[in-house]
Amino acid sequence: MTTSDSHPRGYALLRDPALDKSTAFTVEERERYGLTGLLPPAVFTQDQQVRRVMANLRRKNSDIERYIFLRQLQNRNERLFFRIVMDHVREIMPLIYTPTVGEACREFAHIFRQTHGMYITRRERGRVREVLDNWPHKDVRVVVVTDGERILGLGDLGANGMGIPIGKLALYVACAGIHPDQCMPVMLDVGTENKALREQALYLGMPEERLRGDAYQSLVDEFVDAIADAYPDALLQFEDFSTPNAIGLLARHRDRLLCFNDDIQGTASVALAGVYASTRISGVPFKDLRVLFLGAGSAATGIADLMHSAMMDEGLSDADARARLWFVDRTGLITADRDNIADYSRPYAHEHAPLDFHGAIRAHRPHVLIGATGSPGAFDETAIRLMADVNERPTIFALSNPTSRAECTAEQAYEYSDCRALFASGSPFNPVSMNGREFRPGQGNNVYIFPGVGLGALFSGATSIPDRLFTTAARALASQITDADLSVGALYPPLDNIREVSVHVAEAVARQVYNDTGRDAPEQLSQAIRGSLFDPHY
Repeated sequence: MTTSDSHPRGYALLRDPALDKSTAFTVEERERYGLTGLLPPAVFTQDQQVRRVMANLRRKNSDIERYIFLRQLQNRNERLFFRIVMDHVREIMPLIYTPTVGEACREFAHIFRQTHGMYITRRERGRVREVLDNWPHKDVRVVVVTDGERILGLGDLGANGMGIPIGKLALYVACAGIHPDQCMPVMLDVGTENKALREQALYLGMPEERLRGDAYQSLVDEFVDAIADAYPDALLQFEDFSTPNAIGLLARHRDRLLCFNDDIQGTASVALAGVYASTRISGVPFKDLRVLFLGAGSAATGIADLMHSAMMDEGLSDADARARLWFVDRTGLITADRDNIADYSRPYAHEHAPLDFHGAIRAHRPHVLIGATGSPGAFDETAIRLMADVNERPTIFALSNPTSRAECTAEQAYEYSDCRALFASGSPFNPVSMNGREFRPGQGNNVYIFPGVGLGALFSGATSIPDRLFTTAARALASQITDADLSVGALYPPLDNIREVSVHVAEAVARQVYNDTGRDAPEQLSQAIRGSLFDPHY
């Protein structure tokens, strides 16, 4: 700790979450900083504090209570909070992000305790840059922003969606070592179409219908310009925008500043990594795979776009790669003669007779089935059995979040495929014991990708994040999946190793950036990256 005269003292120090150590302040520190008499006399180590917090956490009766408890801890003792996330990541991550963050967003106004992040509304139009100066930290490196219109699989939650940027940035710190002071969560509160929310007396957002058209676009543009001006070295991550806005904003801004959309590119990269891993079990070469998507939103088309590029990297032509990627939406198979499909889906519209979902499985005979629908049960028994009929080891990805929105459960995938499915999901499922075997379902969690991509891009001084960096990240992630993981059906490494995985992804991404820009990477790149990481120990 610094001993400068400007250092907070007394209660001011105990109320500074970045500096507070609570009962871990030594006797000497208590004298130095005017804390004597303000704390119980016993001095505890951080390890002892971790044990106390975990015992208290585990006594809570519900996950939403655990979420509130952890958020309160973050707001009073930041380093202890991140130490707990890092040391107990498998237990804590589902509480601070999916699936619990979905419930936290629904209940955001009711569980609100203390503000955390920036809120930009139509009232700030014309002075967004000025408002950013109210943020207390000036060296911002990662900004996560949402407008709350498509929160996980839950729809339009308006300002309640702030839980998403808060959760994502907690993972940036814990998993990729970005310093907490360099993180800014932002809610672009442009209203909500959720009438029930607007009529709630406790709703914290603008109780108005959403801005649309030019009014919406101009406010987002002003915000992006303000971020680029205030924090020229920062990465901007778009989260949980509606599909048209997500795709449009990415196309509009991706070459103007360092930015990406995690729902499109992060999801695509983590799915691609899981598919790469599945081929080590199925034996089907990646370039020979046939893939069927149920759902044609930004997540699904983002996965297809990245798979298309990866297949072309392996020698397929544009046409041959697209021929392997089919989509089914609410109407059925996306075909060339349909006029009710979005522009981003049209490259995957094939010359074919109309088919429903089951018919598309029979006709296409996919090796891989990927769901991004937000519709629980969309992968019914018939679909899974059809996949098992045409594959010895069918690959089934139920990617919708939270867990309650998954297209099928892990147990259903194994049961209906006679335990032959290679299953992954977007939210966690518990291990499944069946037919004398135990399976550990892989969670295709974007946390395997976005922290490492962000860290690698920032460390290497990247000025943009082209799609090839997400292909690079997918290959790096896939290389971290061991034979032991695959033996229990896991297509992703254990979450306990997430910091190591993030550093490995960051190194691959940074090396790609150095190569692309003709610059020499540091000789000990991995060590240099590790040396830059935030350490919450005290």
